[in-house]
Amino acid sequence: MSNVIIKASDLAKSYETGAVTTHALRGVSLEIEKGSFTAIVGPSGHGKSTLMHLLGGLDRPSAGSVFIEGTDLRGLDNSGLARLRGEKIGFVFQFFNLLQGLSAKENIEVAAMLAGVPEKDQGARALALLAQVGLADKAGSKPSQLSGGQQQRVAIARALVNDPALLLMDEPTGNLDSASEAEVLEILRKLHVQGKTVVVVTHNNEIAQKAEQVICVRDGRIAA
Repeated sequence: MSNVIIKASDLAKSYETGAVTTHALRGVSLEIEKGSFTAIVGPSGHGKSTLMHLLGGLDRPSAGSVFIEGTDLRGLDNSGLARLRGEKIGFVFQFFNLLQGLSAKENIEVAAMLAGVPEKDQGARALALLAQVGLADKAGSKPSQLSGGQQQRVAIARALVNDPALLLMDEPTGNLDSASEAEVLEILRKLHVQGKTVVVVTHNNEIAQKAEQVICVRDGRIAA
């Protein structure tokens, strides 16, 4: 059995603006092994986030292919992509994307509902995940009552609600102070040790130094 969880071949992504074509990615090929910790680095605006969106099935390439655990994303319609994301992938973004009117626990319960967790189990699942990220005492707190680091830890807990094999993170420490950043890095380390495949788009040198594989994207291509 292959140990590759993601395989991308000759990925390209272009955008048309009037008569102008912008090439966000061109000819990108890579493999990411199960259980690995990969950092995607490079200058701003050179295609890192676009690559993550393609790898996670959030966007479709203009050319090329992405396989996740052997499934060719080209063969999936929008419902199939949504189902694959719900079963296999957890996403964490720079800006948390928490529902402001709900508590930390309720934010995770909503994700649990969308992931198909039985209603009777949603509350317990949310509390267990909050405990996993060190926020058992913040279950009833709304995002406005939490620090940036605490909000990001809630977002990580939410991303874990479907017990994904793959975690895709886009600048997860980009808005955090150094203390909060250290807390998030420790969670990433523990998740990796537990066997999760972690892929992080980042400008953070400390994350890149901890990664087993570093992929540098420059001008829409993987730099040598």
